[in-house]
Amino acid sequence: MTEPAARVRHLTKTYGTGQALVRALDDVSLDLAAGEFTAVMGPSGSGKSTLMHCCAGLDTADSGEVLIGGRDLTGMGDKALTRLRRDEIGFVFQSFNLVPTLTAGENIVLPLSIAGRRPDQEWYDAVVAAVGLGDRLHHRPTELSGGQQQRVAVARALVSRPRIVFADEPTGNLDSRSGAEVLGLLRRSVDAPPEEGGGQTVVMVTHDPVAAAYTDRVVFLADGRVVDELRRPDREQVLEVMARMSAPA
Repeated sequence: MTEPAARVRHLTKTYGTGQALVRALDDVSLDLAAGEFTAVMGPSGSGKSTLMHCCAGLDTADSGEVLIGGRDLTGMGDKALTRLRRDEIGFVFQSFNLVPTLTAGENIVLPLSIAGRRPDQEWYDAVVAAVGLGDRLHHRPTELSGGQQQRVAVARALVSRPRIVFADEPTGNLDSRSGAEVLGLLRRSVDAPPEEGGGQTVVMVTHDPVAAAYTDRVVFLADGRVVDELRRPDREQVLEVMARMSAPA
């Protein structure tokens, strides 16, 4: 067994105080396997995005541990955490988060540019080929469709060869065809040989059972706790679990 790309141990996160206290994560423990595509699903307010943000070092938990490649994020100072996010983690947002004044190519290499690093040209070429944007690299975001913008965002997350990529509702702003393109790309980033931009670990928050069916594993959250999971899911299995979760007790 290889080391998990990420380990979560007894993670608890609350917001507010007193009667307004919300327990977003309630003693969550979870391994995220390297080289797999994992979906995190659950009702609104179940803790999906909070879990992802804590795992990616974008938010801090009240207690518990998050380990990326065996390194504990929860005890890190700001500088060490910034380095780890830059070198070990890729993130794909629902809203693309591209810089409008930069071209697609400049957006892809932006995190490396900020870090003062040049991209590995062979790897950059493999990633650009994988996302199918070779003829759009000189276009700015406003000249690209939503699906193309999200593919730029995925390429940006992959180009630094992170240990793990987190994707927060990456198809939430896309039509079904563009969404399928992005999900297919994420799937290939896991399945393809490493020299073709593959071998990646991807964790995706989604509410869409069609999107979840692209993954190797679905983890279900409810009220801040892991309540179920599926391996090799299909759409009908995901819908069945979601219906069971929403049924009155």
